[in-house]
Amino acid sequence: MTKELGVLDLLELFGFDRASKSKLVRHQDKRYDVHDLLRRGWFEAYQKFQSRPVFRGLDSIVSFIGLPGTRARFVGVYSVVGERSGRTGTLPAGCPYREWKQGTYFDLRRQKGFEALENRLVIDWGGGTLAWHQRTSNKPVVELLPRGHLLGVFSDYSDLTLTHSELRYLYAHSEANHEWKSRLSAVAGVYLVLATTTGRQYIGSASGAEGFWGRWAAYSSDGHGGNEKLRKLVEEDPAYPEAFNYSILQVLPRSLARAEVLDWERRFKQKLGTLATGLNSN
Repeated sequence: MTKELGVLDLLELFGFDRASKSKLVRHQDKRYDVHDLLRRGWFEAYQKFQSRPVFRGLDSIVSFIGLPGTRARFVGVYSVVGERSGRTGTLPAGCPYREWKQGTYFDLRRQKGFEALENRLVIDWGGGTLAWHQRTSNKPVVELLPRGHLLGVFSDYSDLTLTHSELRYLYAHSEANHEWKSRLSAVAGVYLVLATTTGRQYIGSASGAEGFWGRWAAYSSDGHGGNEKLRKLVEEDPAYPEAFNYSILQVLPRSLARAEVLDWERRFKQKLGTLATGLNSN
């Protein structure tokens, strides 16, 4: 009988000491979008602040982010260097979650040597997903994602929000994120560009053979996609285009005539008032 490949078997090949005092940790939190924390660069801080001292006495943790069902994607191996009051811990610039500081702060340092597996290795956590931290066990490996696959599983058009850095990453690694490319190419529709520093909005539309994928290619390269007011923001404020978020307001059939797509775009401009107070100029 063929032995099933386990996560500890694989990690050991890259230098993990399975005899050390360690835990497997699967982060999935109803209070916070953990994937968004990772995108914003706040995930490691979130992991360091714990309401209870669950990492006390450990040498290391093997960190994962929860995926749909019982799967989990490997983030990295972290040494537990020490602990102190959460009040003394430092939040990343722009991170608003001061409530994290009410518990314990663990000094965690990412171990080198596992880079080839980070954000690619997927395991089956098993039925006990509520037990988010467990003593190390050899949970089965179910997938090794292509290099460059960082955005996670495409879930739904209505849930989609991308930062500009994520958009650039997506186009730079389109083969590794082929599902994203396929789903964004399959439909036309109306999209929103949000200037997160001011809350001002731009509404545009995508149509043609490549749908959203074809239209957003320009935004991935310059941030403004050729739009007058967005270009002006980029030229005048160095915070842009990194402060832009891109999301989808309405999904339409790609076969729909361009005039009909533009009509939907007009409706959303009227509903949200982007001609009067937003970033649309026509």
